[in-house]
Amino acid sequence: MAGEVKLSHTAALILQAIDAGYIYGFSLMETTGLPSGTVYPALRRLERDDLIRSQWERESIAEAELRPQRKYYKLTRAGKVTLEASRKRYPLLAKLISSDEVEKA
Repeated sequence: MAGEVKLSHTAALILQAIDAGYIYGFSLMETTGLPSGTVYPALRRLERDDLIRSQWERESIAEAELRPQRKYYKLTRAGKVTLEASRKRYPLLAKLISSDEVEKA
């Protein structure tokens, strides 16, 4: 059951960051302080375990901003349940990363 999944602190931190609005790889790295070699494999595992889903942004948006396309991540229902359980396991998680810090575009 998704609520019983015990995540590592790293995976829980990434779920918390996605929930707070940091929804693409580089913003997750900046926010968590984790290197790409940690973040991207964790994202793949979280997606494999159906805790997050990903979707590429439209190519035209990236081209207009003169940058590579971003892959955006979103929590699934199971991911939200698992994050709530992780917040109980890691009480400081929500204090480390909150949606108050997300840049409003």
